[in-house]
Amino acid sequence: MFRSHVPAAALAAALALSACAPSIPVQSAQLSPLTSTQPRMRLAQNVVLKLSTGYSRRLASGSLWRPVGQVPQGLVLQPVGTVLTIEGRQVHEAYLVVSQNAVVGFYLPGESRFSPLAPSQPITIEGIND
Repeated sequence: MFRSHVPAAALAAALALSACAPSIPVQSAQLSPLTSTQPRMRLAQNVVLKLSTGYSRRLASGSLWRPVGQVPQGLVLQPVGTVLTIEGRQVHEAYLVVSQNAVVGFYLPGESRFSPLAPSQPITIEGIND
């Protein structure tokens, strides 16, 4: 009786493992902090970012972002008053990386890594005076 359950249990375990989300792709990144205070920025319209892991993130129109530095891929924007996360096999805190009016990826501050967004997503942000 026990033997008949072993193949079913092995099959169930194999299916559970294959259903795990993939890891997000990452590269090493050196953040160069900004030397002067930059004005905050506001997102002009809703944006949905589709990750390679199958998950997506919605950035709300009117959300505020603070420029905190540069990585080789672009300007790093930290969300103001909230936390942005991206998800794959694990959940990571993330800042936006923008270049030429597009989100090109994410800076992962807890890991000092860059995660590319492919394809990049157009974004409209505007500076605000506080």
